[in-house]
Amino acid sequence: GAARCALPAPERTMKVVAVVSAKGGVGKTTLTANLADALRLSGHPVLAVDLDPQNSLQHYFGLPLREGLGLAWAAEAPAGLRDALLTTARGVSLVPYGLCDEPRRLAFERRLAERADWLARALDGLGLPEEQIVLLDTPPGPSPYLAQALSAADLAVAVVLPDAGSYMTVPQLQRLIQTYGAANPRFQGYGFVLNQLDQERRLNQDVARMLRDAFEPHMMGGVHRDESLSEALAFGQTIFQYAPHSEAAHDIAACSRWLGDRLHYSRAEVS
Repeated sequence: GAARCALPAPERTMKVVAVVSAKGGVGKTTLTANLADALRLSGHPVLAVDLDPQNSLQHYFGLPLREGLGLAWAAEAPAGLRDALLTTARGVSLVPYGLCDEPRRLAFERRLAERADWLARALDGLGLPEEQIVLLDTPPGPSPYLAQALSAADLAVAVVLPDAGSYMTVPQLQRLIQTYGAANPRFQGYGFVLNQLDQERRLNQDVARMLRDAFEPHMMGGVHRDESLSEALAFGQTIFQYAPHSEAAHDIAACSRWLGDRLHYSRAEVS
């Protein structure tokens, strides 16, 4: 279920992670939701923000679609993002994109294009504590949402598939990250996650090896192809609820530890 959530007063600023991709269908939202749960299981307070008009992040936490609540409405809300803030049954705070019509979406995107720091200011306005980790789910490719996310982020997580199409998109994605990250004094760098690794497909293995060799300093980890991830979504659950001992759960927990280490947080192990 969902409830309005009250957040504690800040000591210092939170850490913001933008989850990005150059193309659709790479499992970016699936990874965002499950990373959020993994980080929460490690003891971090987590806020997940859906910057994708597909508005699907909430499904991973079993929340129903609701009109008039979400990011797309926050720009006009008196309390900003706080008016859109929910707490999921998993203890992850969530700002959904919101179910809205095309005129509202277009008006919101115009606002984002005009105010490059809108999201950073809106997050600062929440007064989040120092140990809070904010995960931003973004639509694929260049967009006002990607620009906002990278302008607010401390780190970026780039999700790619081990296939030829993804391999060719990596340079464009790197340029986008570097362009917006260069203008953001908080930005510390980025890591790649290779998603849907398949040990039985030779091309998959070959491309994964090429990506690891080419981007070794930025390699965050890999997540094996696992039907448990899509089955978990069908039940409105994360992998740590549905199949906590699965290969995908193990992989995503390892990625969450990489994030915690890069953000210089002490952590508990995800069990």
